[in-house]
Amino acid sequence: MAQPKKIFVICPVRNAEPDIQEKISEYVANLEAEGHEVYWPARDTEQQDPTGGLQICRANFREIMEANEIHIWYDETSGGSKFDLGGVFMLVEMLRWHKRIVIINEKEAAEKDRGLPKSHFQVSQYLVRKTCKN
Repeated sequence: MAQPKKIFVICPVRNAEPDIQEKISEYVANLEAEGHEVYWPARDTEQQDPTGGLQICRANFREIMEANEIHIWYDETSGGSKFDLGGVFMLVEMLRWHKRIVIINEKEAAEKDRGLPKSHFQVSQYLVRKTCKN
C-alpha cells in the first residue's frame, strides 16, 4: 500500500448538485478506505460563517497548506472552487509550491471546456503539469 497522504478536495459546496455531491462523497470514501486523510470542505468546513466567508476561507487555506496533495472536482460554476484554485495557483506559481495536484473529473471537465480559448480548467491543467514531477 502507498504511503497515506493528507488530501484536500477542492469542489463545489454551496449550490452543489446532489448527484455531484454523491460522486464526490464516493471518491472521498474510496480515498479514506485506502488509508488517506481527506479534508472535504462540504463535510469538514463549518459552513455557517458569521464573518461572511472569512472563516471558511481561512479554514480551507490552512488545510490546503497542510495537505500533501490537492484533488480538484472541477466545476466552472463554483465560485468557492475558483477562489481555492486561485490560492493554489499563487502557491505553485509565485511561491514554487510542489505538491501533487489531481483533477478528479478531468475527462468530463475537458469535454465541457472543449473549444474555449481560456478557462479556469486550463489553468488547473497547467497546475497539474507543473507539479506532476512530485
